[in-house]
Amino acid sequence: MEDILEEIFERVVKSRIFRNRDILSPDYIPDRLPHRENEIRKVASVLAQALKGSKPSNLFIYGLTGTGKTAVTLYVLRRLEAKARQLGVPVRFSYVNTRQRDTPYKVLADIASSIGVRVPFTGLSTAEVYARIVRGLSRMQGVLIVVLDEVDWLVRRRGDDLLYKLTRIGYELPPGAAKVSIVGITNDVRFVELLDARVRSSLGEEEIVFPPYNAEQLRDILWERAREAFQPGAVDDSVISYCAALAAREHGDARRALDLLRVAGEVAERENADKVTIEHVKKAWSQLERDRVLEVVSTLPLHARLVLLAAIASGAANGYTTTGELYAAYRELASAVGVESVTQRRVSDIINELDMLGILSARVVSRGRYGKTRIITLAADRDTVLEALRRDSRLSELVENLQNPRG
Repeated sequence: MEDILEEIFERVVKSRIFRNRDILSPDYIPDRLPHRENEIRKVASVLAQALKGSKPSNLFIYGLTGTGKTAVTLYVLRRLEAKARQLGVPVRFSYVNTRQRDTPYKVLADIASSIGVRVPFTGLSTAEVYARIVRGLSRMQGVLIVVLDEVDWLVRRRGDDLLYKLTRIGYELPPGAAKVSIVGITNDVRFVELLDARVRSSLGEEEIVFPPYNAEQLRDILWERAREAFQPGAVDDSVISYCAALAAREHGDARRALDLLRVAGEVAERENADKVTIEHVKKAWSQLERDRVLEVVSTLPLHARLVLLAAIASGAANGYTTTGELYAAYRELASAVGVESVTQRRVSDIINELDMLGILSARVVSRGRYGKTRIITLAADRDTVLEALRRDSRLSELVENLQNPRG
């Protein structure tokens, strides 16, 4: 056993594939962000007002996953903070990923921590944490920029009350106190429709949309990272181009392209190969697709899981289903697990969300004089989706019945 472990350890330490795999991590912010010069300019133009001590307009950033929204925002803010220190202007920022910090309390606790206000992990009301932030800001000067990443995740689950309070926090601060600007980031271009009109007008003072990358742009991004991440000669242009082409097909997702290249490198390393090949990329793609589906489905709320199971159940015969058929199946499943079903309109919204996540595919087709209908199919691997759903003890028996129908 010791020899096996020693071999694994040596293979990683003396890797023929990687020089620094961290450079391929989605959290790594490089010194250069290719093909995002315009977006950097736009974000910086809005936030640079902080250097004069003025409150920048609240900013809302839209774009599909992996289009560089977070990377550009953090890149600009870090440079802005450094410039502010150089000028002697008090500017700081607080970054919160609301998908990871998924309650108003956790979001407020992170903001409090960024301004030096201590808050216990639990035990206070959100109103008290908010009041402590207001008191802390009252004693400060300059500008605080609060970034709420994946803000749609918080609003869908907890409503937009916290967002409204944060966009209006300036009204509770005395003259001369710190000014607060909000940057909201979302993957969902339709998210703004969920917001109360007052929140929409407060948050959306400035809006920037990030377009997806094309295959050529992704190739440039991958090469930029690969030169530092891999040993010389460990990857070639065919592998980089193949990763870029696959990710471009997935809405131009740079994060997906980087993950794909990194996992392909890990596969090559495990196989003790001298270099990464297209076969390694294909294996990495299968692994990532499975992991992504398991993660997405495992984090869905109960009603979204029921809708997904209903889509599989009602589409079993034809390979597709319609909204009406799916809703009927959903109501039966909700009743079976003892929960009250939501409205058909809400189910329609959930279908849209699952479509955006790439788990379902929903497209409108014309039926001539019978009007239009929405055809819904499963876009992810059926067995992987069912495996993820089975992990929910409330649904395990329903999944079992679907896979092994009695009689």
